[in-house]
Amino acid sequence: MKRQIIDKIEQYDTIIIHRHVRPDPDAYGSQFGLKRLLEANYPNKKIYAIGEHDPSLTFLETPEVITDDVFTNSLVIVTDTANTGRIDDSRYHTGAFLIKIDHHPNDDQYGDMLWVDTNASSCSEMIYELFIEGKEYKNWKLSDASARLLFSGIVGDTGRFLYPSASVRTFEIAGQLIQYDFDRTEVFNGLYEKEPSLLHLQGYIYENFEIDENGACFIKLSKEVLEKFHVTPSDTSLLVGSLSDIKGVIAWVILVEEKDQIRVRLRSKGPVINQLAKKYNGGGHPLASGATAYSWEEADRVIEDLKEICRQYK
Repeated sequence: MKRQIIDKIEQYDTIIIHRHVRPDPDAYGSQFGLKRLLEANYPNKKIYAIGEHDPSLTFLETPEVITDDVFTNSLVIVTDTANTGRIDDSRYHTGAFLIKIDHHPNDDQYGDMLWVDTNASSCSEMIYELFIEGKEYKNWKLSDASARLLFSGIVGDTGRFLYPSASVRTFEIAGQLIQYDFDRTEVFNGLYEKEPSLLHLQGYIYENFEIDENGACFIKLSKEVLEKFHVTPSDTSLLVGSLSDIKGVIAWVILVEEKDQIRVRLRSKGPVINQLAKKYNGGGHPLASGATAYSWEEADRVIEDLKEICRQYK
């Protein structure tokens, strides 16, 4: 499959790379890591990475803005996105050919060509595997810029290599990537340094979370709470792991109120929670998923469902 993808890449002069909405480091790492990889090997091609920008990820890259006509006769590649409903920029289907590269469960088999590897720690890890194939097949080279982005994506999606998804192969790839010329300290600072306002909100989370006897934990962050701490909904992505350090927690949800919906961030140390995410307009990995509720009443149902999953798991 990787060689088929490389063949397709060579056939097109214009390549447009998408990723999912509400991007995380792996979304940017795989998207821009692929862009920089292809630019290093095909300098005459026009390669774009698009989507709504998340300011917290500016230290990695900033997406481009393109007009509709650019999609004409283009190759479109979507990275790190399980289903079409989560692809950032709905024009993804207007190109000439569509490739899906992803490491989530392949429930939505979209695209003219699919490469899905649920054993990969991250989509950034998959892009590195694509480079290895390209190196053997077409003498590809990997730029320092691409290495930095792929390393960042892997670190982000493995929680600094703490999650079970970090395999022996993940560590091997990380070891190869750090041989390139980029500042790892700068990467880690960008990924994990927090503004004082966000740390104050983290304190609020620790003071106000609730946990039941089965290890189901939750916190509600209303618009009023976010305004009090001068934090945006997207900023809270940096706090999703906060509840993992609580003794006895086996699964948790952080509920973040936005303008017209409630963002649902689900994490687990054991119980499978991506089916719960699917029930509420979302999806993701077995132990890390996201969803959307459209009222606090619906959000309360998410909490009750999570409690039941933890009760059955115990």
